[in-house]
Amino acid sequence: MTKGKWELDPFFCTVDFSVKHLAITAVKGCFHEFQASIIADPTDMTTAEIDFTIQVNSLDTRIKDRDAHLLSPDFFDAENYPTIEFKSKEIIKTEENKYDLVGEVTFHGVTKLETFKLKYTGHQIDPMGNFEKTAFNVSKTLKRSDFGLTIWNMPTELGAILISDDILVEIEIQALPKEQFAQHPVNQQ
Repeated sequence: MTKGKWELDPFFCTVDFSVKHLAITAVKGCFHEFQASIIADPTDMTTAEIDFTIQVNSLDTRIKDRDAHLLSPDFFDAENYPTIEFKSKEIIKTEENKYDLVGEVTFHGVTKLETFKLKYTGHQIDPMGNFEKTAFNVSKTLKRSDFGLTIWNMPTELGAILISDDILVEIEIQALPKEQFAQHPVNQQ
């Protein structure tokens, strides 16, 4: 394989997050709208260039009132900060098919260098359309306080924090070569 441009397969990509509430329950959610620019040779991810943009207004925790509150100035402030962005700076192989993905995260008006775990999960030919597919997942626990989201750090009566500072982010990517993307069913509608 050679280095080339890859497009996200929207049928098989997810951006999920999880955060503890009252230190006893995980509140889970996702973002439905995101884009990526991926230039990669799947056999050597150390040479990849990955940029990722999430549309904050696509947040979904399955409870509309909670979603509205999360999009408000108390949390994401989606009106003033409509995107979360990632731009890769370096990818370091740590073991077979596993990498440290180092890049700048811009979230809530703050840009920080963060290191995500990237796992290359394989390369296949999809018999549904005969598309070449490559896949990887990316994960990281971010500190929301690092991005200025501190309003809900208050302790409860029993000593727990109302909303954890740790946000687990998990991204599943399945991509196909840019030149094949025009034939993808999403473009045939």
